[in-house]
Amino acid sequence: MRIPRWGLVVLVLAVVTAGTVWLVLSTRRPPAPGCTVASADNADHWALTPDQAQNAATIAGVGLRSGMPDHAVTVALATAFQESKLRNLTGGDLDSAGLFQQRPSQGWGTYAQVTDPIHASESFFRRLRAQPNWAQLTVTEAAQLVQRSAAPGAYAQWEAEARALAGALTGETPAALTCHNLVLAPSAGDLAATASAELGTSAVSGAHERGQGWSLASWLVANAVRFGIDRIAFDGQTWTAATGAWTGGGPADGTLNLHRLPVGA
Repeated sequence: MRIPRWGLVVLVLAVVTAGTVWLVLSTRRPPAPGCTVASADNADHWALTPDQAQNAATIAGVGLRSGMPDHAVTVALATAFQESKLRNLTGGDLDSAGLFQQRPSQGWGTYAQVTDPIHASESFFRRLRAQPNWAQLTVTEAAQLVQRSAAPGAYAQWEAEARALAGALTGETPAALTCHNLVLAPSAGDLAATASAELGTSAVSGAHERGQGWSLASWLVANAVRFGIDRIAFDGQTWTAATGAWTGGGPADGTLNLHRLPVGA
């Protein structure tokens, strides 16, 4: 099913005043596309753009592929929130660029590399892993060891949101990431190749243990626009682009299923 592209809706209202008919034009725009992530207890919710969700999924995927624990993913996401608001920026202070505002002049790689979300994430996790006792440090302390920011305390403000995103994207918190009001189109993008590059596996659909399955399902939701995905089902829950939410239904048999809009339809 193709999700229709909204246009500007114009309503013409007839208003009768003292025997005179006035035509009043009213405009109504559709809701903006967006994503929401919930805390583990579902008490708090944060809004993201689809682009931010996709970048977060890349960071988390690379972290898992690199064998980094959930805490490392939280540190990386909090860092990217502070440095770029989870946007792959083309520039910044001095020669900083990319999700983490890494500087080529400081040994982070070429400009092309620091603005490649996969390479930038790999570089961040590699430097984090090299820091002594980083796993015992707070999110802010660990982030500062890598970034050496002039505002070392700034990462703390993003910790709760970063932890919720990490929980969803590592599969620790099921059905915590949703995207809604998406404008989808058929995509010929190579889903298997991208999943392999980011997650380390091309076997996205099929049988998975529960944690890995929810990690993959959340990654797919975050990449729905990128690959024209309009339905994902796992663990008795189904997300559709039409509803923009996870709802009950379907077998909880450990099998992840997805549907993409057919190219040429």
